[in-house]
Amino acid sequence: MSAKRRLRQGWLLLQFLLIACFSQAEELVCSQNGDLENPQLVKDGDVMLGGLFSFHNNWKEREETYTDKPLPLQCTSLNFREFQLAQAMLFAIEEINNSSDLLPGISLGYKIYDTCGFNARSVKVALALLNEYENVSAPSKECGRPAQVQAIMGEASSSPSTAIATVIGPFFIPMISHFATCACLSDKSKYPSFLRTIPSDYYQSRALAQLVRHFGWTWVGAVRTNDDYGNSGMATFTEAAQHLGICLEYSVSFFRTEPAGKIQKIINIIKASTSKVIVAFLSQADMDVIIHEFSSHNLTGYQWVGTEAWIFDFQTAAGDRNHILDGAVGLSIPKAHVSGLQEFILNVEPLFSSNNDLFTEFWETLFGCTFKRSYSVEIKTQCTGQEDLTGVENTFTDMSLMPIFNNMYKGVYAVAHALHNILSCNQTCDSNAQLHPLTILQQIKEIYFKTKEGDEVYFNANGDPAAKYEIINWQRRDNGPVEFAVVGLYDASLAGDRQMDVQIESIIWAQNSLMMPVSVCSEKCPPGTRKVLQKGKPICCYDCLHCAEGEISNSTDSVTCVRCPLDSWPNENRDACIKKETEFLSYKEIMGALLTAASLFGTCMTVVVAVIFVTYRNTPLVRANNSELSFLLLFSLKLCFLCSLTFIGQPSDWSCMLRHTAFGITFVLCISCVLGKTIVVLMAFKATLPGRNVMKWFGPTQQRVSVLGFTLIQVIICILWLSISPPFPSKNFEGFKDKIILECALGSAVGFWAVLGYIGFLAVLCFICAFLARKLPDNFNEAKFITFSMLIFCAVWITFIPAYVSSPGKFSVAVEIFAILASSFGLLFCIFIPKCYVMLIKPEKNTKKNMMGKGALK
Repeated sequence: MSAKRRLRQGWLLLQFLLIACFSQAEELVCSQNGDLENPQLVKDGDVMLGGLFSFHNNWKEREETYTDKPLPLQCTSLNFREFQLAQAMLFAIEEINNSSDLLPGISLGYKIYDTCGFNARSVKVALALLNEYENVSAPSKECGRPAQVQAIMGEASSSPSTAIATVIGPFFIPMISHFATCACLSDKSKYPSFLRTIPSDYYQSRALAQLVRHFGWTWVGAVRTNDDYGNSGMATFTEAAQHLGICLEYSVSFFRTEPAGKIQKIINIIKASTSKVIVAFLSQADMDVIIHEFSSHNLTGYQWVGTEAWIFDFQTAAGDRNHILDGAVGLSIPKAHVSGLQEFILNVEPLFSSNNDLFTEFWETLFGCTFKRSYSVEIKTQCTGQEDLTGVENTFTDMSLMPIFNNMYKGVYAVAHALHNILSCNQTCDSNAQLHPLTILQQIKEIYFKTKEGDEVYFNANGDPAAKYEIINWQRRDNGPVEFAVVGLYDASLAGDRQMDVQIESIIWAQNSLMMPVSVCSEKCPPGTRKVLQKGKPICCYDCLHCAEGEISNSTDSVTCVRCPLDSWPNENRDACIKKETEFLSYKEIMGALLTAASLFGTCMTVVVAVIFVTYRNTPLVRANNSELSFLLLFSLKLCFLCSLTFIGQPSDWSCMLRHTAFGITFVLCISCVLGKTIVVLMAFKATLPGRNVMKWFGPTQQRVSVLGFTLIQVIICILWLSISPPFPSKNFEGFKDKIILECALGSAVGFWAVLGYIGFLAVLCFICAFLARKLPDNFNEAKFITFSMLIFCAVWITFIPAYVSSPGKFSVAVEIFAILASSFGLLFCIFIPKCYVMLIKPEKNTKKNMMGKGALK
């Protein structure tokens, strides 16, 4: 430790010892520091009440030199409203003192101070209410005497109320406000002695948010007073608005004493905004400032939503000369009436008799006169003190704030009822009972009574009354005065869906419009669309996108689209799912009817050819072309034509299994017969060669066995297919978006392609054999027709594969039927029609000679 530091500590210790010695030598004195604060209104009584009112709205700024003692605060801008509230307090005290039922034998007195709307002064005068003024020469313990007032009435604003409540809270002095609505004041851990007769902004802010949402406004601006009232109220409103899907385009704050540049910035923000609704959490004085700025910039057409601080204030309405606030809606304290209060307020003679500078100023301002002789042009009359308020129209004579006056009235009566209980008043009160602030506070919290007008008075655990509001609408007709029309009610004690009752049809909106304004960032998304948020913007700003294919939305402002069930499809507007149409190849439609007709026509032709062959069965032409195989071929062709009918109609379990297996077996039988005929032609030619006798190896028995063997292989393939994984009816949801294709699923694709592959193998084998026999002698020229028929057959089925795979829905079935019919007609026409032509048209060529010679069948 340095020597210099040790020297300084020694000097401080010496000073302390000297002070202690002198203190013990002198008589202990309890004294007050600083200037004394004198009340503006005083009346003695057995029990004293304090009152804090802002008789002035503003004060003159001054520059401190820090060399001289600061001068007392110089207040300006007289506020008649606070005089009315002071009169309401005096009226309640006067009424209680004259009552024989409440506090009999006990008189209430008061000390009322002017706070000038200055928080620091509010705290100072509140402390003055807790202490006596005169210096006391007594032992130090005498400085801890009881407070001089038992309760404090006021303040009207939230910011000074929070400051005062913080200071007096540790002393448990009850403070009852008539107009401080900040929700923060409900916190009893910070403000244990604060109570109020006006609902908390917690309820008002939530009610405002519900009101805005009720009108469908989701895109609003917000302006607030930069104090506890505005900041706390707007914070609660913002939170409630977010839960209700309301977005704030901007939220700005200001105070009336701030420089003009700050307010100009706020005006620029509002000008640049797109929202048409402004929620104003402003005090009456700040509202006057904002109206003046709007008027100077000619800003009109905005829908204002207000709080009880200004929404039913005549002074605010009178200052709105450019009708900026016309159509405003907001919440107000329910209307009230206190008999005798209006007459008492307007009786200003007791104020004049107080002989106080404040009320001299009040009198001169109220009547526009002066008590001092003046030659000023502005003041032409001399005050006499006998002026009459009759015919005077100003803020002081306006009784639109009677609900707030009633709040003051109820607050005074709450203290009186608490004192009545503490003092055990019956016929008389116990004047010797000890009054303690905490006892009074606890008693006030527990009281319940009705005023003479029937209003219930009580406080909840937070020191707040029940939250009930009227919904007010500013209606101005024919440029006359504003009418504060009640268009609804809000009661926080009711269930959520019943709390707000608004008569929208009775509201006149901004600019005297009967049509409710619209204030949204984005229009509502209709059913059939979904909301997509715009990047970097609040949730209220979005684009409406149509639902994707297969999806719908059936509600407004849907955030998602829902996919329709597989058997349904969206309608044209995509706001509902409708059942898909089922589609299959039907006998009733044109394509199905034509294919059926073609099948039946082919069957009939086959029968006709069979009849012709039976008729001419003994002719050389029939006998020379293996009549047994010919008849078997005709029978198989008839089955081929008929099996195509199984592909038409709604698929079922049996039709699905039958159509493919019947088609496969009949076609193999048909190709087997053609292959047998081709082999017979080849064998017959080989048999005509010297030394060859091959026909013994392929006689009628071998032909039957070969046809049976080839067909049996296909039968085995079909049995395996049906046993392992048979075809079955199914619904195809993918082929068409708006249709359900009823079709036969293959079951085992291997089985299906094995059936087709085997048919193709036999057809190729038959084509090769017929191709080899195409140049045999003319009497065996049936091979040429078989070759051509097999060429058609192979061409049809080769083109069938890509056509079948690429055809959608029922068209794939039609392609398969067409392939069956085309190949069947090809075999019928190429193999049998030329023979029928000879038998019917050229019978002279149907001879054995022609069968054995050249030029046969030419």
